[in-house]
Amino acid sequence: MAITSEDLVVLLDPDLTPCGTAPRSTVHTTSTPLHLAFSCYVLDEDRGVLLTRRALAKRTWPGVWTNACCGHPRPGEAMAEAVERRLADELGTRARSIELVLPDFRYEAVDASGVRENEYCPVFVATVTGGLDPDPDEVMDLRWADPAAVADVAVRAPWLLSPWSAAQIPQLDLADAGRGTALPA
Repeated sequence: MAITSEDLVVLLDPDLTPCGTAPRSTVHTTSTPLHLAFSCYVLDEDRGVLLTRRALAKRTWPGVWTNACCGHPRPGEAMAEAVERRLADELGTRARSIELVLPDFRYEAVDASGVRENEYCPVFVATVTGGLDPDPDEVMDLRWADPAAVADVAVRAPWLLSPWSAAQIPQLDLADAGRGTALPA
């Protein structure tokens, strides 16, 4: 399948089979259809896990602390390529390694404005090369944090994080994740 340059989201049926596409700009509403996405956590041996604060202009969960980046693979785009694209777009960096750590994560959540997330969202851990140069339209702040402290926040104060991060983090072992070097297809 050819990759399109248009920003399309892959729609999924209840069995998680692709059943169409829609422009990303039209998908996130109060009745968001199930679609394919991903989350990525960035780890660094010396600095811990990277948390980002979503820009205030973001349509969903503006100003909320979350994982390093999220996104949607375009039709025909491999997940690892989509992760690499979003790391570059959101954080101005390149992946050294990408590892699939939660292949079957799925969630639904509604933000304060009523916009609903409804995503099948495999979770990746990456290490990156070079510095970070976040896009201010995507990220308003970022912090390196101790993985154990992040795990504690997700359990004790999940309202401080995006709902997907609050659900994903307890399922991850951030202290041991990201040690692989594979770039999955």
